Order: sequence, then structure tokens, then C-alpha cells
Amino acid sequence: MIDVRLLRSDPEFVKAAMARRAKPALIHDLEQAQHLDSRLRDITNERDALRAQVNGLSKDVATMRRNKDESGAEALMTQSRALGETEKKLASEYDEVSLALREVLLMIPNLPHPEVSDGNGDKDNKVIKGPLQMPAQFADHQRVPHWETGVALGILDNERATKISGSMFTMQRGLGATMARALCQLALDRNADAFEEIRPPSLVLTSTLIATGQLPKFADDAFAIERDDLWCIPTAEVPLTSLHASETLNAEDLPLRYMAHTSCFRREAGSAGRDTRGMLRTHEFDKVEILALTTAQQAPEMLIELTTRVESTIAALGLPYRVLEICTGDLGQSHHRSFDIEVYAPGCDQWLEVSSISWFSDYQARRAEIRCKHAGAKGSEIAHTLNASALAVPRVWAAILENFRQADGSVAIPEVLQPYMRGAKVISNRSQAKS
Repeated sequence: MIDVRLLRSDPEFVKAAMARRAKPALIHDLEQAQHLDSRLRDITNERDALRAQVNGLSKDVATMRRNKDESGAEALMTQSRALGETEKKLASEYDEVSLALREVLLMIPNLPHPEVSDGNGDKDNKVIKGPLQMPAQFADHQRVPHWETGVALGILDNERATKISGSMFTMQRGLGATMARALCQLALDRNADAFEEIRPPSLVLTSTLIATGQLPKFADDAFAIERDDLWCIPTAEVPLTSLHASETLNAEDLPLRYMAHTSCFRREAGSAGRDTRGMLRTHEFDKVEILALTTAQQAPEMLIELTTRVESTIAALGLPYRVLEICTGDLGQSHHRSFDIEVYAPGCDQWLEVSSISWFSDYQARRAEIRCKHAGAKGSEIAHTLNASALAVPRVWAAILENFRQADGSVAIPEVLQPYMRGAKVISNRSQAKS
């Protein structure tokens, strides 16, 4: 969440930064937070004043009793008890206002980085690199959508996935399943030089989802297990961020780098009927996430590192791609600055987002209470978090089928994946029969 102290000390700066998100209602939310924060401080001052009066009365009562003035002492005691009741009411109001302030702050998004370009939505996102590895033209055999190729080769069986689990679930078979697994192993191997591999739980507490900003705002997009107050993770970013929740880290140990291969679960609320064929939108998918905890000073360089790592993996796969910077009006709830990497799928004739690389400043770490302290420093500071999709299977898998489809209907396996494919270099009906 944003720093309420910044809102208190420089409200016009915060409002101007938030206005760049092109959502006027956010200014009202900020003003509500200001009002609640002001009331909290008023309550604190009133409570302190009451306590000072009660302490003064206690001294006066003691003096009167030493002087044998019991009636005077009793009158002061009555007055003190009345003040005590007022203090209890203020304490109750303080708890209520504090809770209300937290609820408002949890819904307010992060402030955009000053260098993020202004815009109203995804149409205003700017291509900052590419397109790269884009051929002069695509052959007709590459203009076949992956769901047709996948079914023809027997490697995509969404019909049975729907029979098992319902709509918007997918299932890969044979070398299609092998390639899905190979993509994840490739991403893990390419980042193992600097990132510790974690296999976190796929079910997390409500507090864990609150820490990264998915809750309370995006509750409708998540799968909940209400009986146990658990949630299915929408991305490994969620458990990885909370590895150090409520901890103070040594700043000299930062950055900390983690990676995880997990299943991810999303309702994709509102997307039914749009891009639901094939692998483009699905309730469950595999993804490798990379995440870093840094100091504020380390974060800009880490954002560049994460972007470079993801881009290099997509480039190694031989896919046409481009890099976009997300404008203020399209930034996610927790995002301070973000880049997307998109690959081109000639069969769908679409640019498909395959990775989002994001810097959250101290927004998530403040919610998760992750701090860092420099050696010799008197106090600590909020850490910064960053993350990236090192590789998300569905759309990369789809783009490979379309870009590497050959004239005979088979699919050539990108060379960088072949070591993970048990000797297969091509996916064809014949290779599927052997698999």
C-alpha cells in the first residue's frame, strides 16, 4: 500500500501522481484516506489529553485523601471515572477508524514511477524494442491457429479437459505435454545461475494474497477454498513475496533472488467467450516466476536485469517478439513500473503477452511488513519487490506451434528445447504415435 505518511506530508504530490492513472475515483479514495488519517490523529490527541487529565486528577485525589477530604476526593474520582469512559469510547472509535483507513488504503493502487508515460489504457502502451526476429513474411502453413494444429497432431485435447474439469481448462498430451514441461525446465535452467529455486505451496492464506495486492480488490478473479480459508495461487509471485513477511532483512544480504515453477489458477473473470480457444486463456497453467527483494537503490538495476533475462529466453526460442512499457492507465494495482514482452503468433494473427516484468517499489513489502536495515543504521526501511514471468507456458506453447509449423503439418521443436524433449526434434503424427 502507499505510505500514509507521504499522503499526510505531501498530499498534492500523491494526488498528482495518482491522477496519472486516469481513474478520477482514486482522488476521492485518497481524500477519504486523508480524512480518516486526520481523524486518527485527532483521536490520539484527545486520548492523550484525557489521560493527562486523569493523571492530574489521580494526584489531586491522593492529596485530598492525605488531607482527609474524602468528599472532595470522591467528587474527583467520579470525574475521573467519567473521563475513563470517554477514553474507552475514543479507543473504540480509534480501532474502527484505523480499520476503515486500512481498508481504503488496501484498495488504493501504487504510485506510478515518474518515467512511466501517461496513457488511458493498453492502446497507449509504447513499443520500446522490436519487433525482433520477425520474418519478412509468414508462409501459409504458419497461418494455421495452434488449436487446429494441436488437435491434428494429437497434442492438445481441450475437449477431454472440459469433460474432466469444465470450460476454460486445457490439456496437453504426448510431446505437447513434454514440450510444456520442457519450457519450464528451460526457464529454470536459464536463471539457476543467480536465483534460488523454491517449490512453494499452491494454496495460501488470505494474508498472503493481501500482501501482493490480489486481495481485496481482485477476489473475484481468484479461486477460493472457503472451508479452509485458503486460496489457489494466481502466480508464484504470491508465496515468494511472503517468504520474508514480517521480517527485517540485512540490507547487505540484498538482493535476494528466488524462482519457482508452479501451477497458477485464475478465474479470468469477464473473459468468457474472448480468446478462449486453444491455449490463450485458461483457468490453470504452468509458469516459472522469478522474484527479487532489494533495497530502494538496487531496484532500478534489478528491473533491467529481470527484463533482460526474460527477453533472452524468448529470443533463444526463436520467436518473433517485442518489448512494451506499460503506461500509467494500464498499470496493475501494485505496479510502480512495468514492461511486457509479447510474441507474435501468425496463426492467431495476434501479439500475445507472454511476460510481465514489474517493479512494485515498497508497495507490496509494506503490506507484507518486509523491512531491511543497513549495518550501523539506527532504523530500518521498507524493502522493494520485483518479479517477472520467466516463462508462462500457454502462449509460448501456442506461438511455437504457429511459428514453427512446417508445410507437412508437423512442428519443428526449437533447438534450445530439444535437449529436454527425449530426443525428439519434430512433433508429427508419426512422432506422436511413438510417444
